[in-house]
Amino acid sequence: MERTLKLTISYDGTRFVGWQRQAESVSIQGLLEEAFARFEGAPVAVHGAGRTDAGVHALGQVASVRIASAHPTDAVARGLNACLPLDVRVIEVQEAAADFHARFSARSKTYRYLLRNASIVNPFERAFVWHVPEALDLDAMRTAANELVGTHDFAAFRSTGGDTKDTVRTLTQSEIVTDVGRAWSGSPGLDGVHPTSLDDATVLAYEISGDGFLRHMVRAIVGTLVEVGRRQRPSASMAALLAGGSRAQAGATAPPQGLFLVRVVYD
Repeated sequence: MERTLKLTISYDGTRFVGWQRQAESVSIQGLLEEAFARFEGAPVAVHGAGRTDAGVHALGQVASVRIASAHPTDAVARGLNACLPLDVRVIEVQEAAADFHARFSARSKTYRYLLRNASIVNPFERAFVWHVPEALDLDAMRTAANELVGTHDFAAFRSTGGDTKDTVRTLTQSEIVTDVGRAWSGSPGLDGVHPTSLDDATVLAYEISGDGFLRHMVRAIVGTLVEVGRRQRPSASMAALLAGGSRAQAGATAPPQGLFLVRVVYD
């Protein structure tokens, strides 16, 4: 008799092509499916809450899987971690309802984007921050970020190639955070944990929560906010983009390494 499991996963996405399985490259989904196949002795489909891109990290990615194995959840977690590389860790395995699906059952997701706003970036953190050496107008960035809260059409922040036709999303949080103690918090097993090198006033975190996100949406928003901070565009341009702007009118897509999927919320 099959059972449904809910997995919470953390990973350093630096060397992976992203979450989604690809035939010729190493993905998080592919690694998990290979590990589960050892339990089952047959192919297993693992579904993720979000399809993080190449170079993007996760503190609290969630996945669902249906398996026949009767192993206790703690044994499943240990077995998976024994099979997975050290830059991918299963933080928790829980029994779930038969109809639970990591993507379709999700109610909201939270992402965090880290920027190092200093003249020099530590080489040991370069895979986890976007280095922005120019001075930034944080007040203008906060004003622009606040414009995004609520229900809006985010077509101006969607990269080409996405397969979702509806571009309306509802955001409940969009803020610039300078309290670096929060930078690595919010995920099971990782609260309060962060590299010492990130613990100073030149690190900024952009935090965003909503009911769904378009392809590259968070990175496009961050790129636009940085242009506001550099005074290359006014903070009022954010509202104009939501009112019917095109992708070409918004800012450049921020690089992937500063982005983290922090948590996924379910009923």
